Amino acid sequence: MAISQPALRDCAREPETRPVNPRFSSGPCAKPPVFDVAKLSDAPLGRSHRAAVGKARLKAAIEETRDILGIPADYKIGIVPASDTGAFEMAMWNLLGARPVEMLAWESFGAGWVTDAVKQLKLDATVKTAEYGEIVDLTTVDFDKDVCFTWNGTTSGVRVASGDVIPADRGGLTLCDATSAAFAMDLPWDKLDVTTFSWQKVLGGEAAHGMLILSPRAVERLESYTPAWPLPKIFRLTKGGKLIDGIFTGATINTPSMLCVEDYLLALDWARSVGGLQGLIARADANARVVWDFCDTHDWLANLAKDDATRSTTSVCLKIVDARITDGAGFAKAVAKRLEDAGVALDVGAYRDAPAGLRIWCGSTVETSDLQALMPWLEWAFETEIQALSQAA
Repeated sequence: MAISQPALRDCAREPETRPVNPRFSSGPCAKPPVFDVAKLSDAPLGRSHRAAVGKARLKAAIEETRDILGIPADYKIGIVPASDTGAFEMAMWNLLGARPVEMLAWESFGAGWVTDAVKQLKLDATVKTAEYGEIVDLTTVDFDKDVCFTWNGTTSGVRVASGDVIPADRGGLTLCDATSAAFAMDLPWDKLDVTTFSWQKVLGGEAAHGMLILSPRAVERLESYTPAWPLPKIFRLTKGGKLIDGIFTGATINTPSMLCVEDYLLALDWARSVGGLQGLIARADANARVVWDFCDTHDWLANLAKDDATRSTTSVCLKIVDARITDGAGFAKAVAKRLEDAGVALDVGAYRDAPAGLRIWCGSTVETSDLQALMPWLEWAFETEIQALSQAA
C-alpha cells in the first residue's frame, strides 16, 4: 500500500541530489549524453535510400559498426527490418533445419526463440532452460548441433561469462542474440556465426532496425541449404542459391528510416569519442558496479543473478528481499512508481514475465553520476514503502 504525498514528507526525507537524466529504461534506452535532435539535420530526408546519398549513409553505418566492434573483415553485416527480433527470426528461418538444434533459454526472449523453433518451425529441438537469475550449463551443450542463445538476458540480468566453452572446431552454427550486449561486452566473433542486435539498446538509438552479422560459415550454410518452409520476402537472404550481397552493403530489404540511420551514426561517433569499444565497456562496467556496491551494503536488495560471474553489466535486475513484505510484486511496483512519480527513475520495474523486482539499465549511454545520484533515492523509496506497510498494519 502506497501512502499519500503529504504523509510521505513526514516519514522520509528526499535526497538532495537528483539524477540529471532519469531514463534508466532497458529499451529503448537513454540517448548518448551528447544527443541533440538538431545534430540530425543533415539526414537525407525525403530522399530515396537507394540514391547515392542514402546508400552512402547506410554503408557508413555498417562499416562504422564493423570498425568499433572489431568484427572480422570477412563477416557480413546487414541492416534488416523489425529490430533485433526481425534479425534473429530471419536467421532462424533461413538457417535452422539443416542439422539438429539445441535451443538455450534463460529469460523471456530466449524462451520466445524456443517457441518459434519448436511450434512454428516444428523442429525436433533439444531445449535447455534455466530459471531467471541462472544460466544454462554451457559445458553440457553439443556444439556439433546448431545452437541458439542470448548472450545477455535483458529480462533476467544474466550473461554468458565468456565464449571459451564454444569450440573452434564446432560442427554446428552458433546463433547469438546479443541485443543488450553489443557495444557493452566483448563478444568473441570467432565463436559466433550469427549475431544480432538492435540500435535502441546499448547505443540508445531509435527502434525498428536490426543488425544481422554473419560469419563465413553462416554464409556457406545459406548458399548450400534450402529450408523446407516458405520464406516471406522480408526474410529472404539468398537468390538463386547465392547470398544477396547488396543487403550487406546498404541495399536494405525494405525502406529504412534515414533519420534513424543518422541517429545511429551520431551514436557511433559518440562511441568513438569515449574510446570505442573498450571505452563503452568501461562505462557499462562502472555503472553496474555502482548498483552492485549498493546491493552489497543494503541487505534488502539483491542481484537477481545468482552467480557473480554471470551478472549483467547492462540490464541489472534486482530483487527486493525483506521478511516484512508479503506482496513482493505489489511492493516492487510501488517502489518503481514512487521513483517515477519523483522524476528520478523512469521505467525501472522488472519485465512483465520476470520475477518481481527492479531493472536498472546501466548501459554505456548512462552517466555513472546519475546512477550514483539514484542510489539514495532507491533507499528513500524502499523506506517510504516499508513505513507505509507499518502504518497500514
